[in-house]
Order: sequence, then structure tokens, then C-alpha cells
Amino acid sequence: MKAERKKKYISLYNVSKRECKNLVSRPIYLFCMVIAPLFCTFFFTTLMGSGLPTNLPIGAVDQDQTSVSRNLLRNLDAFQQIAITERFTDVAAARRSMQRGDIYGFFYIPHQTAKKAIAQKRPTISFYTNSSYLIAGSLLYRDMRTMSELTNGALARETLRAKGLTDDQIQSLLQPIVIDSHPINNPWLNYSVYLCNTLIPGVLMLLIFQITVYSIGVELKEKTSREWLRQGNNSIFISLWGKLLPHTIIFFIIGSFIDVYLYCYLKFPCESGLGPMIFATLFMILAAQSTGVVMIGTLPTLRLGLSFASLWGVVSFSISGFTYPVMAMDSWLQGIANLFPLRHYFLIYVDQALNGYPMIYSWNSYLALLIFIFLPFAVINRLKKAMLYYTYQP
Repeated sequence: MKAERKKKYISLYNVSKRECKNLVSRPIYLFCMVIAPLFCTFFFTTLMGSGLPTNLPIGAVDQDQTSVSRNLLRNLDAFQQIAITERFTDVAAARRSMQRGDIYGFFYIPHQTAKKAIAQKRPTISFYTNSSYLIAGSLLYRDMRTMSELTNGALARETLRAKGLTDDQIQSLLQPIVIDSHPINNPWLNYSVYLCNTLIPGVLMLLIFQITVYSIGVELKEKTSREWLRQGNNSIFISLWGKLLPHTIIFFIIGSFIDVYLYCYLKFPCESGLGPMIFATLFMILAAQSTGVVMIGTLPTLRLGLSFASLWGVVSFSISGFTYPVMAMDSWLQGIANLFPLRHYFLIYVDQALNGYPMIYSWNSYLALLIFIFLPFAVINRLKKAMLYYTYQP
């Protein structure tokens, strides 16, 4: 019994040693397992280092040319997210500039705006944003709408003052209910906190899909799968375990570094502490590797397997819930969302890092990732047959 167990350990060691040689002999492994994850981590965190985009270029169409309109545009330009970079004489020119991508939107003040406001004829102020740029469009819409409402309030305030009302009476009329806003978990409204904590793990998971599929698919393509299986004592379990173990160690080191960088160096919110997030990262890596095995086991061709991995990884970003809430999707899409490991990691991140719940409250998400880890058992025999009998067709 001990001899048999020792033989399995030796086989596992030989397969892992063989895979380590493959890792250092192919630059693609270094790039996808180390360089690309670290580059994306530093790229996204520095890209959104200020938390929110600032000084987004917009245009202004001021056909009124009064002190009221000039003051309005000065106040609008004072917003942190807005920078009035161009001024136009008509709406057509501003629209063409926005269509070219020179500006993200423009603010339009028509003729006789101040005159109509003084005469209480309800002038119309318009603003246009390019919603094809989601973040820029939404931020500009918010600020320009806020400015238009403030302008409306300022004009109404001056009218009421002329009628003899005090400032307290005017305030009670203009804003009878005061909103005291306290955003939870991310009080700074920092986009980097919200996006990077899911975008970076999503990129890491996509790379794990592709590397897992590639490392197995290239054995089939180069007709070395039988040698690989032979070194694993003809056991598909030992062969897979030995091949993926060096990958797991490298990805876990990279994933742990990312967690330390985000939560310790950048001080992103992590209410439950660093330990639960590193544990969740380990589960995510194992689930992604297992999903990659299912992909290449289902389509045992390098070309099709990589296409499957790329498609599944990219769709994960849209359906995991951090760009669009899953609860607002159709019911069938809500069910499909559970087929993506990134969705369950996102739920763990929300529970652990943002809300600070004990890990037991995320048991269903951990259970889902555990199911992903055991999914390769469904395709293990198909994969072994491919290793033994598959003939690569270029």
C-alpha cells in the first residue's frame, strides 16, 4: 500500500517537473501568468487613480451672451468632472464636434434666456451628452442637470427676494426637504474601488481559462498527450493534478499579491480583513482552472477550446453583476449568471470586503465555486480518450 502511494507521489512529481520545464520553455506562460495580470493590475489602478474621471471636455453654445449666461457657464466649468474646452455659435457645430468625439457633450443656452427668466416666462436650457461613453456620459449628465437645477433655483431665489421674502422662507420653498446622503461601503464614490476589485480578478480568471485550455490543448496538438499520461502512471487524475499544480501555485501567488496591493497598499475597503479575500481568491483560481478543464474536455481541440475560453471569460464581465445588476436582468439571464465563476466571486467580494459579513454568510457562493471545482469529473473520461486516441486536424 505504501509502495503504491509512493509511486503515485513520484508520478505526480514527475508530471509537475515536466510541466515546470514547459513553463520556462514557452514565453506565453510567463506573459499570461505573470506579466499580463500584473500589467492589468497597475494599468487599471493607475488609470482610475483619482477615483473619478476629471476635466471631461464639453462644449458650450451661449446664444444669450448675458452676465447670467456667462456666470452659469463659469459655475458649470467649476465642476470637477467638467472642463468647457470649446465654445460654439450654434447647435449644429456643437453636434458635429460631439459626433467626431472631440467633446462628450455640450450645454445650450438659447437667445433671451435671462430676459425670459426675469419676465417669468420659463426659458428652456438644454444639454446633450454622448451616452455611448457610459461613465463619461452619465457623469456629465449628472453635473449638467445639477447645474440647470441650481440655475433654476437661483433665478427663483432672486424673484422671491424681490417680492420681500427672507432667505429662510425662500429656502423652505425651494428645498422643503433636505437630502442628507451617506453612501455606504464606498463613501468617496470612487470608481476605482468599485471597478478594479472585479475587473482585475475577471482578467485573471480569463487568463486562467486560456492557460488551462492551452496547456492541455497543446499536448493534444503536438501529440505528446500519451507521454504526459504515461508519466502520470496512466492516471488522468494524477496527470491533470501534476500539470495544473504549478499553475495553481503561480496564479495563487499573483492573486495574493493583487489582494495585498489592493487592500493593503491602495487601502481599498476590506471590512472582513485580508485573509477571507485571499481564501476567496484561491477558490476562484481553482474554480477557473476546473472550468478550463471542462472547456478543453468538452471541445478537445486547441482552437475551439481557446475560443470557448475567450467567449466565456469575456461574457463573465457583463453577466457577473458589477456592470449591470443581475436582479434587473430577465429571469433566464439571472439563471445563466450562476454558470460563471466570476459571479460568485463578485458576491463573496461584496459580502466580505464591502459589507464585512462573516464567511458563513457567503456559504452559498463558496458552495457554487466548490461545484465548479468538481465539474471536471463530468468530462474526465472524454478527456482521457482524447489524450489516447485524438488525432489533431490542422
